[in-house]
Amino acid sequence: MDPLMLSRLQFAAATYFHYLFVPLTLGLSLLIAVMETRYVHTGDEEYRRMARFWGKPFLINFGIGIVTGITLEFQFGTNWSQYSRYVGDIFGSLLAIEATAAFFLESTFIAVWALGWNRLSPRAHAVTAWLVAGASRVSAVWILIANSWMQHPVGYVLRNGRAELTDFMGIVTQEFALLTIFHTLSAAYVLGGFFVMGASAWHILRKSDTTFFVRSFKMALNFALVFSALVIVEGHWHGSMVAEAQPAKLAAMESHWKTDSNAPLYLLQIPRLTGEGNAVQALGVPGFLSFLAHHDTAAEVTGLNDFQASERPPVFLTFFAFRAMVGLGFLFLGLTLYGWIRRNRIVESPRYLRFMLWAIPLPYIANSVGWTVTEVGRQPWIVYGVQRTSEAVSPIGGLQVGLSLVGLVVLYSILGAIGFTLMAKAIGRGPEAVETSGQR
Repeated sequence: MDPLMLSRLQFAAATYFHYLFVPLTLGLSLLIAVMETRYVHTGDEEYRRMARFWGKPFLINFGIGIVTGITLEFQFGTNWSQYSRYVGDIFGSLLAIEATAAFFLESTFIAVWALGWNRLSPRAHAVTAWLVAGASRVSAVWILIANSWMQHPVGYVLRNGRAELTDFMGIVTQEFALLTIFHTLSAAYVLGGFFVMGASAWHILRKSDTTFFVRSFKMALNFALVFSALVIVEGHWHGSMVAEAQPAKLAAMESHWKTDSNAPLYLLQIPRLTGEGNAVQALGVPGFLSFLAHHDTAAEVTGLNDFQASERPPVFLTFFAFRAMVGLGFLFLGLTLYGWIRRNRIVESPRYLRFMLWAIPLPYIANSVGWTVTEVGRQPWIVYGVQRTSEAVSPIGGLQVGLSLVGLVVLYSILGAIGFTLMAKAIGRGPEAVETSGQR
């Protein structure tokens, strides 16, 4: 039993599962804050009911997300101690800020928000909702800054056998981090919008509190439409940054093997599962890959053949994960554009509503394959160009990791089943059940 592979699987399992809950926390918290603000400005009680109703699945989701995220930081000590020893001066400081500032701020204000419906004025409660939303974003930002440093390390020096911090602001403000933050938050907002639209569609189809859920649907639709467009635009710029900072990842994303100017983008392409090159490669558009990567059709795009086999990411998985992410991104834009066109005839669009109900899992898949591109495409490095993943693992036995992996998967499966069941029940009861249970 290889402790390196098992440790990678364990961290991947924990991360994928944890990230089922993170984007909904980010997206739903912002929507709820907007709902409460509309209530304060208009006095329309319906907005207050909306905030209370959607707050129920939000709190369940937040609780499960907290529990599942704790083990991730412990793994840096148990499974990745060599990584922590080598770059802890940098990575540890970023995680410490997230934990001691953003996380505790978020946890404090979410308690005030959850318990303050009948204790705070509407305006003060709305402010609390914005503090929860803001703290959630601050927490995510510090995690993304830390991950961006692993993707594009700056502001450090190798000294005394380890990486030491030399430019904190350089790490925090680097362009790679800013693009990552914008892209990740936008994707989370899309997920939050689709979650509300899908759940609202279920009630509209059942003709349950139609006015309430049509209003919820339209608010989430506008929200998701804006960020579906933004995530595509930013994704293009982010891809250009990857081409400069991580050329091997870009080449794997496109299964591009030969370094070439005026590099084509093939519309029909399948990389070989084993070995070099592509099994299928047809319908090339000359210069399009060069344009996408460098905004210049004549630009040179580095191919995988320029990297030793040991320096290349897993091409097959990176290639198809990237295409799944891009395809779903354009699907989200199409679905929200269609919904916006029919926004005044939502009730008369049962096929669209059914599709939106079944589309709830799609943003979860898009977020997961997006992180697959990010992390698998960085291999064989844990810190790009600085430390290999194989050098970062703890000196532990495979049996230890294997047993903890099985235990983690079983435990997280139980937690996931409980969490999603509770959210489904809270949504299924409708707003009146939540409103009644919240009264003093």
